[in-house]
Amino acid sequence: MFLTILNIVFPVFAVIGAGAAWGRLRRPDLGLVNRLNMEVFVPALVFAVMAGKDFQIAAYQQLALGAAAVVLGSGLLSWPLARLLGVQTRTFVPPMMFNNTGNMGIPLLVLAFGQEALPAAVMVFVVEMLLHFTLGLYILDHRTHPSVLLKMPIVQATFAGLAFSLFGWTLPQALAVPLEMLGQISIPLMLFALGVRLLDVDFSDLRLGLIGAAVCPIVGVAVALLLRPWLALPGEQWGVLLVFAALPPAVLNFMLAEQYSQEPQRVASIVLVGNFASIVFIPLALWWALG
Repeated sequence: MFLTILNIVFPVFAVIGAGAAWGRLRRPDLGLVNRLNMEVFVPALVFAVMAGKDFQIAAYQQLALGAAAVVLGSGLLSWPLARLLGVQTRTFVPPMMFNNTGNMGIPLLVLAFGQEALPAAVMVFVVEMLLHFTLGLYILDHRTHPSVLLKMPIVQATFAGLAFSLFGWTLPQALAVPLEMLGQISIPLMLFALGVRLLDVDFSDLRLGLIGAAVCPIVGVAVALLLRPWLALPGEQWGVLLVFAALPPAVLNFMLAEQYSQEPQRVASIVLVGNFASIVFIPLALWWALG
C-alpha cells in the first residue's frame, strides 16, 4: 500500500516541484499559459470527456450531488469557525469550500484510480468550478451577476458536453481525437503551473495558514463521511469523492481575493500552507480510499 500511494503521490508533487524550480530560475509570466489552459485545454478536456461515448451522465448524478454537498457543507462548518477566530468570513470560508480540483485533483485521481476515473474526476471538477464562479463570487461580492458564468469557455464546454451526453450524440473520430489531445495537455500543465504560482504567495500569516491547512481537508472529509449512508456510490466513486474532499485550497482563491481586494495576503498564506500540508493529508486520504 505504501508503494502504491508513493507511486500516485510522487509524480504529482514532482511535476509541481519542477514548476516551482523552473519558476524560481526564470520568474516567468504565466498569464498566457494560464489563459490557454482555462480557455482552450481544460474546456477541451471537459467537452471531450462529457461528449465521449462512454460517459453516461446518469451514472455520475450521485457523485455530483456528493461533490456539491461537500463544497456547501465545508462552507457551513467553517463559517462559525471564522467568527470564532476573528477572521473575516470572506477571507476564510471560500478557501475551505473551493479546493484544488483542477490543478491537483484531476491528475491525482487519474493516477490513483486509472484513466477510467477521468469522467468522475471531471464531474467533481465541473461541480466545484460552477459553485466557485457563482456562490464563491457572490460571497466575495454580492453584486456579482450570474451572467459572468455563461461567458466562461469551461462552462460553455460543460453545457455542450451535457447536451451530447443527454441526446446520445457522438463526435466523429476525426474531431474527437484532436479534442482529446488538447485536453490531455491540461493535466500536466495544471500541475506545472501550480508549482510556479505557489512562488507568488507567502507565509505572512502562518498561524491562519496552519489552521486553514488542517480545517480544509478535515471538514471536507467529515462532510463526505456524513453523506456516505445517503449516497448510492460505487466503490471507485466513493474513493473519488473522499480524495476530492481532502484536497487543499485552490490557488484560484488567492487570485480572486487579489481581484476583489479581500485580504489577498492572508488568503495566500492559507493556500500556500494548505498545499504544502497536502503532502500529509493526500496520502492519508488515498490510503483510506484504496484500502
